[in-house]
Amino acid sequence: MKKLIKSVVKSLGIVFGDIGTSPIYTLSAVFMLIPISYANVLGVLSLIVWTLILLVSVQYAWLAMSLGSKGEGGTIVLKELLLPLLSSRVAIAVATFLAFLGISFFIGDGVITPAISILSAVEGLKIIPGMPELPQELFIITAGLIAFGLFWFQKRGTEKIAVAFGPIMLGWFLFLGSLGLWLITTQPSILYALNPLHGIKFLYRHGFVGFLALSKIILCATGAEPLYADMGHLGRKPITQAWGLVFICLVCAYLGQGVFLLSHIHAKNIFYEMVLAHLPALYVPVVFFSIAATVIASQATISGISSIVYQGITTRIIPRFHIDYTSTTHKSQIYLPSVNWFLMTLVFITMLKFKYAVNLASAYGLAASGTMTITALLLTWVFMLKADYLKGFFAALVSVVNIVFLASNTQKIPYGGYWSLLMASIPLILILIYTAGQRKLYASLKPLSLEDFLKEYNTFTPQLTHIGGTAVFLSRSKRTVPTYMAYTMFTNTIIYQDNIMVTVRTLDRAYGISGEFKPDLAERLRHFEIAAGYKEIINIEKILTRAGISPKVIFYGMEDISTKNIIWKIFTLIKKLTPSFVQFYKLPSYKLHGVIVRVTL
Repeated sequence: MKKLIKSVVKSLGIVFGDIGTSPIYTLSAVFMLIPISYANVLGVLSLIVWTLILLVSVQYAWLAMSLGSKGEGGTIVLKELLLPLLSSRVAIAVATFLAFLGISFFIGDGVITPAISILSAVEGLKIIPGMPELPQELFIITAGLIAFGLFWFQKRGTEKIAVAFGPIMLGWFLFLGSLGLWLITTQPSILYALNPLHGIKFLYRHGFVGFLALSKIILCATGAEPLYADMGHLGRKPITQAWGLVFICLVCAYLGQGVFLLSHIHAKNIFYEMVLAHLPALYVPVVFFSIAATVIASQATISGISSIVYQGITTRIIPRFHIDYTSTTHKSQIYLPSVNWFLMTLVFITMLKFKYAVNLASAYGLAASGTMTITALLLTWVFMLKADYLKGFFAALVSVVNIVFLASNTQKIPYGGYWSLLMASIPLILILIYTAGQRKLYASLKPLSLEDFLKEYNTFTPQLTHIGGTAVFLSRSKRTVPTYMAYTMFTNTIIYQDNIMVTVRTLDRAYGISGEFKPDLAERLRHFEIAAGYKEIINIEKILTRAGISPKVIFYGMEDISTKNIIWKIFTLIKKLTPSFVQFYKLPSYKLHGVIVRVTL
């Protein structure tokens, strides 16, 4: 029990920061669009409560997290679960592109989240009684310094972050819930907002304006995706149990703000004005408390992006960025320096461009809504193919809800939403160029079929003098032989007494790793296959040693790419800037022998 409680508290620090700070700005954004009245307050609160129920509790806490693979979640997990169920090439292509788009939206949202969260909290300093009017640039610099501290702290590892942030977020949620509950007791009629009919009436009464208001209401659920994407950090049970506490606190917080609005119809910065009105002595500590909470909100997104990028690396849709493993017990707790600092740079640029949190509200929500819509569609597809029609029905229901929210958010595009699309386009273009380039490169290398290679091998190699010892050749596939292997043996006439072709096969599940010899391919030519889950940390040297393989030399291919095509030039640059296979898997450098193969794309 004590271990579970600790895990629940840790999950508050890793997963729930983003959604936990949404009460700071959600209602303020909504009521900039519509006037404050009793009917409008009840309608908006009803929509917020049922958005949390449908899009977070049903879509993520129940449906998505029931599809975790070996404790892992996220868009790539859904793709890996869905593709084996499909037989049509068109369906596979559609599912793959949807997954790529979902990943890109999630990363694009990850740029906006730290910017709006930290900036909105820092701007709370403006209404401290007696605070002189300060230039906005000072708040931007302060927010930038806080963001830098957060990104710098990432190298410490998720475990240390969770230990530090978890108790803070527990205090934050208890504060939100307690303040909200106290205000609810002063006007219990606000509880009528729990009736979904008030939300439906609001949409019917306001028509197109009500439809546009949905683009602001969705802000209450931004941060839902990390529930699923971050599953590998702590597991499903602590996250779902923590969500129970978070949900109650958030509902109380929003209803409490509703009570405040009914007696302060001219409020603008609703959360901070509410605190100032009811807890004036605690206002300054609450501002700093909210800054701490918004820093943690950014952490939820950063952790989720790290998980998604790692899954993309191991499933070969994202380049192999350098990875540091920050935990000896949790394989998914990682730090990607290049991704971390590139994300931080984009956050800084976003803050400088939009300057005010209210401006960022126009950019926020579109990418998050896109991610949630794609997740819902993939969930529906998986459940229907698995003939789990109950879950399929609810997945279809939340898909419809998500599509409505996404349609509402499209009106943000001219006013700032284009920025989140621009941010999402960066990873999408990277993924599309990298995957297309890998396919093009593999085809251009013209690997030999295993059958043709063995004919040449059996004819040519018996006449050669065999070098003493074992040579390992790294190959991508067991059905084909890489060009460099043929060059080494047939052109350079290098052949050892024992030659082993090693392939690494990625399993369609997160964990599990094995290494075994397959039937011999020919005399002095063996095949060793490593099968590993897409979240496994593969130590090839250790696996070979365990199998009794002590290579004298490890051969691998090095492509010298020549191209005039701008797309393939970008692909070549990506290959040069990211670690090679042998660097990524940290094979012993003193045994490595790279064979250059020239190829034109």
